[in-house]
Amino acid sequence: MIRVDRVALRGLKARGHHGVFPREREEGQTFIVDLVLSLDTRPAAADDDLAKTVHYGVVAEEVVAVVEGEPVDLIETLAERIARTCLKHDGVQEVEVVVHKPDAPITVPFDDVTITITRSRV
Repeated sequence: MIRVDRVALRGLKARGHHGVFPREREEGQTFIVDLVLSLDTRPAAADDDLAKTVHYGVVAEEVVAVVEGEPVDLIETLAERIARTCLKHDGVQEVEVVVHKPDAPITVPFDDVTITITRSRV
């Protein structure tokens, strides 16, 4: 059994206009994204070659662009879009996406709202 390796990006921050309420769409808010990309890093390590792994700087920029892009109602939809973006990278076999919405419009005290999804190529 071959286990995959994981590259994690934590705390990517971007301002988006996602939500079901007009105020969320108009004013926007900060979203935070955590990613765990599953892939086999052995070829990259053997040759010390960036082209044989995932370029996490590029992934980070693409994910921020998704958050800053076209608004959606649900963070579930946003997480799905982020997962699809990550899986477009060769070698990424699976991705775990956590979208944090710390400023969600909730009327009681809270620390955070998150959605966590896992998607794979198969």
